[in-house]
Amino acid sequence: MSDITIRRATADDSPRLTRLVRTSGAYRGDYAAMVEGYQVGGPYIEHHPVFAAVDGADGGRVLGFYALLVDEAELDLAFVADAAQGLGIGRLLMEHMTGQARAAGLDSVRVVAHPPAEEFYLRTGAVRTGTVPPTGRIHWERPELRYDVA
Repeated sequence: MSDITIRRATADDSPRLTRLVRTSGAYRGDYAAMVEGYQVGGPYIEHHPVFAAVDGADGGRVLGFYALLVDEAELDLAFVADAAQGLGIGRLLMEHMTGQARAAGLDSVRVVAHPPAEEFYLRTGAVRTGTVPPTGRIHWERPELRYDVA
């Protein structure tokens, strides 16, 4: 893998980010309902800090992304393409996210995690703070974590 760049996503990235979410191997079986019909829309991307990790040699192929809700101090979305798993891209994205949160004046960032992703967040510096009960189409508890960034 060549140079990885993290850049601000734009509304033009909406189809690529949406495809990354909908095709994520982490959301198969019981978890498929969470991403069925999900869209990372252009207005969402323009309104929130959304950053994409792209492969510089491939003209900007999106390998992963995250969305930080600054007003809520919450990581809303974080995905790495299945083919790019295990290459350190998720770690780069979380390091970037905590830097952006710090620059925005946040002390911490809340994460309500997809259960299979909890270990990733713990390995990248988050601490578990509890669980979030099932709601709506989500019929399972989700781990609640926090990155301290101050």
